[in-house]
Amino acid sequence: MRPGVVAVLLSVSLLALGAAPADGPGPRPLPARMADTGGGTQLITAVAPAAGSTEGRVTWWDRVGGGRWVEAGSAPARFGAGGLADGTTREQGTLTTPTGLYDLPYAFGIAPAPRGTRYRYRPVREESWWCQDNASRSYNRWTEPRPADCRATEAEHLITYSAQYAHALVVGFNYHRPVRGRGAGIFLHVDGRGATAGCVSVPAEAMRRILRWAEPEARPHLAIGTSGGATAITRY
Repeated sequence: MRPGVVAVLLSVSLLALGAAPADGPGPRPLPARMADTGGGTQLITAVAPAAGSTEGRVTWWDRVGGGRWVEAGSAPARFGAGGLADGTTREQGTLTTPTGLYDLPYAFGIAPAPRGTRYRYRPVREESWWCQDNASRSYNRWTEPRPADCRATEAEHLITYSAQYAHALVVGFNYHRPVRGRGAGIFLHVDGRGATAGCVSVPAEAMRRILRWAEPEARPHLAIGTSGGATAITRY
């Protein structure tokens, strides 16, 4: 009997016994393997190979009928120059991207919102600042103008980052109940020249696609983590 015939008969026998063929269903999509996805029907995952990585991948997902997660898009990503750190213990000034699961309060940009954007979109003006001064009452907040208790050396003048902040989403890290010294001004934004100061960045077209895709009523969240280890994205 020819080898090909033997292979066919073996395959038929396995199926008859209920065994999965070698090329059976692949692994479940990433959101289905995570501990939490924020409770909405949209999710962005930002995954780095290891905690010391400065590059990885961002993928955005939709949860469709029956609870299935379907990939809506994907793009290369950049992380902090210091790699990634557990968001619950991260320290400000370490240039690390905080791992964890975060909401996305609103979008902003120097450029107009991409056509089709439904998310709240705040335009950046000359007097727009993001305060990172631990001594300020405006710590980890957008301010217009910069308040007297927020030193310019401890704040970002948003309009000066013409490439990175052409379009961005505010990440809810340390945002709702800020802990001084934990970190401020973490965004999902457009790529600059290299690694970030702690944000997650993607190419400009990917950022525009994400803004056109995001739906406020779907309560999108951003999950940041590594492929494995103590900061594995599946923990979140």
